[in-house]
Amino acid sequence: MNPIVPEFITDYVLNWSKLFYPSRHLRFFPPQFIIRNPMAESVSRSLKRGEQVAVIVFDLNSLSKSEPIKEKEMNIIKETFENVIRQTVEDRKILTLQQFYGRDMALFLRVEQYHHELAEVEHYMYHLQETIQCKLSGYFMEQVEFNTGYMFIEKNDYSINEAIYLAYQQALAMAQKRVDSEFNCLKYEVGRIIDEQQISLLSQPIINVSTKKVEAWEILTRGPKRTSYESPLALFAVARQINKLYKLELLVLEKALQLVTEKRCKDKIFINVTPMTLGNENFVNDTKSIFSKFADIDAKQIVFEITERESIEKFQHLRGNLKSLRKEGCMIAVDDTGAGYANLQMISEVMPDIIKIDRSLIEKIDQNKVKETMLKGLLLIARETGSLVVAEGIETEEEATVLARNQVDFAQGYFYSKPRIMPVMKPFMVN
Repeated sequence: MNPIVPEFITDYVLNWSKLFYPSRHLRFFPPQFIIRNPMAESVSRSLKRGEQVAVIVFDLNSLSKSEPIKEKEMNIIKETFENVIRQTVEDRKILTLQQFYGRDMALFLRVEQYHHELAEVEHYMYHLQETIQCKLSGYFMEQVEFNTGYMFIEKNDYSINEAIYLAYQQALAMAQKRVDSEFNCLKYEVGRIIDEQQISLLSQPIINVSTKKVEAWEILTRGPKRTSYESPLALFAVARQINKLYKLELLVLEKALQLVTEKRCKDKIFINVTPMTLGNENFVNDTKSIFSKFADIDAKQIVFEITERESIEKFQHLRGNLKSLRKEGCMIAVDDTGAGYANLQMISEVMPDIIKIDRSLIEKIDQNKVKETMLKGLLLIARETGSLVVAEGIETEEEATVLARNQVDFAQGYFYSKPRIMPVMKPFMVN
């Protein structure tokens, strides 16, 4: 006799399978995802250029509780979204704004590869949400609130339509949060990945420009292979939105120290960490607890690389935590320098031991005298603050030559090596 399975469980499993195996469920796709080829082509072009594409979903189901939204009102809502987005986001970053089911809006954003995508997308999402809610509250003459969520489009083995639909569904689940079964599925799956430590680490060497020797490694995270979370963008995007980011970043730290021990590495190790985590009141104690498990590792090996452009004043404990980490021997690096004013402000607030120069400044620097002049200016700032300099994203010999000519300390990028499994340590020269 077969057991009777409650209907809500079968629905739950069906939704879950649709979310992660969309190719088997094309009949469930709304027509918009199949017919609107210009949108799919635009997304596909961005991905081929190496850019990231984010989907921000604004869930409008709770917009007006008193009565259904009329067509005239919905037109005003659309117009408000379009106007605010145009005023807030650079034109080159906007792919499209779509309304798929009538009660949500989906904004597709192009995000440059070498910027820290999560922070940038979250900044736009929260700013747009706050501004649009304020404007619509004036129109409806009542307090207007709606939820938001985001996800990045990951092509993997899916068709472009499937990849768009999957990202849209996951972003919608994030927006609907605790009232939606798909959100609970996402929360469970990422929570399980963290609890069971199902992440792997790659490393990219950092080269001494003058000697061409590897002197440090940057640790890069990957989720479980052949899953929707293999990409760090997808994994960290969900972790941030379900309040698991701190736990995930501590896991990365512990796995990095484990890797360093296994590979007998004595070089410097760069570990990415967000200001949100660095500013957690428990971070220093939790870090000491993790270090205590690895007696062979000297804290002087570890460089905490601040990966986002947020003022440290936003986080009550961050300044004190930085002081404590330095007292233990750790170094502090600031990422993305040269990508905007906020990075220069971060340098003045943190006084980092290491300044990492953004790929946007390095790209084709051999063909652009203005960029080289800007590089000279940043090197002058570094000397004034006593900071070492690492140039990121080096892809050509010509770019590397400019760095050597300007006596940049260190460099990393595909010209030297792609991210890879860390080898058992022994000195080697870069050809």
